[in-house]
Amino acid sequence: MPFPPPSRTPRGVRRRSLIVSAASAAMLAGCSAGPDSAGSGGGTSVAARARARAARDSEGLLGQYDAVLAAHPGLAERLRPLRAQVAAHVAAFTEGAAAPASATASASASPTVPADEKSALAALAAAERGLADRRAKALLDVPGELARLLAGVAAAGSAHAYLLTEGGK
Repeated sequence: MPFPPPSRTPRGVRRRSLIVSAASAAMLAGCSAGPDSAGSGGGTSVAARARARAARDSEGLLGQYDAVLAAHPGLAERLRPLRAQVAAHVAAFTEGAAAPASATASASASPTVPADEKSALAALAAAERGLADRRAKALLDVPGELARLLAGVAAAGSAHAYLLTEGGK
């Protein structure tokens, strides 16, 4: 054995590897709207509904970030980059589409924020994880470009959930 084993074996996924993976997935998805692969007909309406739902979900998540930031200003430095990415996701899903009227109404409802910071971060992580899971399942029902966008945003959401729970350790 020419090389001795490392003195310390890292446990789990390294933060840098996770961030690079999420960034790569986002670059592949492009975080931009483009023409979908579907032709005219039912595929377009399915894609339009999926895009509108994804935009509403991202706006709701953005509202949760805003509520946590308002309740816990000490978390601003940690949450600001993640919130900015969620805002970019909203822009990507709404690009080229008229904003639905229900999206602004749902974003104005103030979500309940836990009193302590750790619970607030856990609630945000759960919201990110749940939304990422729903988007991963929705991939099967949407055409090409929108599927790539959903995949990239779902990967980013999973990375956000990890950073919210494990990032502070």
